[in-house]
Order: sequence, then C-alpha cells, then structure tokens
Amino acid sequence: MITKHSETIKKMGLILPPAPKPVGVYRPTLVVDHFLYVSGQGPIKNDGSLIIGKVGSDINKVHAKEAARQVGLTMLSTIISHYGNIDNVKRVVKVLGMVNATPSFEEHPYVINGFSELMVDIFGPEMGIGVRSAVGMNLPHNIAVEIEAHFELHK
Repeated sequence: MITKHSETIKKMGLILPPAPKPVGVYRPTLVVDHFLYVSGQGPIKNDGSLIIGKVGSDINKVHAKEAARQVGLTMLSTIISHYGNIDNVKRVVKVLGMVNATPSFEEHPYVINGFSELMVDIFGPEMGIGVRSAVGMNLPHNIAVEIEAHFELHK
C-alpha cells in the first residue's frame, strides 16, 4: 500500500517554499532504478530568500535546527516540482547534512535533527529514518545548512 505523503503534508499544514532553480551544472533530482537522488538543498524561506549565517557565531544551534527543518520543506518542494510524485517515495535511505559552522561548534547532529525529525513526521518512524552523516564546513553563499538525500521509491 502506498502511503499518501501529500495528505500528511496537507494535514500538518506545512507550507512548502518555492523549489530552487539549479545554480550550477547539476540535476535537482535524478531517478536511478527505484531510487530518487536529491541534490544538496539549502534553507529557502517561503519568500524565496535564504537562511544564512555561521552556526556558533551568527546563529545558535536552535535556529540552525530550524534552518535544517526548512531544508526539509525545500527538499519536499524540489521532489514535487522536479520528480512530481511525493506519494511514490517509500523511504529515506541516506542523508548527508552539512552545517555552516565555526571550527569550535560540535553539535552538527543536533542541527541535522531538524531535517530528520521532519522526515519522520512525513514518512513515519520506520521509513523516515535512514543512514545519516552530519558534518561542519563552510557553505556557499553563507547558507546555514545544506542537505542532500537519497530516497527509495515504490516499485
């Protein structure tokens, strides 16, 4: 049975920001066999602007976690815009979370939980949790968080 993730999104009252246009030579999404790969996404607000700042100096970990959740909303928008069918997504497989952080900041997993918790809310506790990495680095345009993810599709 295919779960209606679109209905879950609607019931939760989530507002998805506009899907970003590629700013380089890459595809926003790519399907290979029964896997959907989503390129790195930044935290886009509903007005199309970015959440920026370095965690540990410009923004705190709570605001960074909110930015990671916003990346999740951005990614859902990208999937719907470029793949088209969020209900065909079966599960989260792999997440790479990158936090724009100072060298002394060490709570990258806490920040990326903002994304992961949203995926659990959408796909459920079994299918919303995949394998994950959370690392700190400098990010383009000073965005607070960037996340890429792989999803399994229903066959």
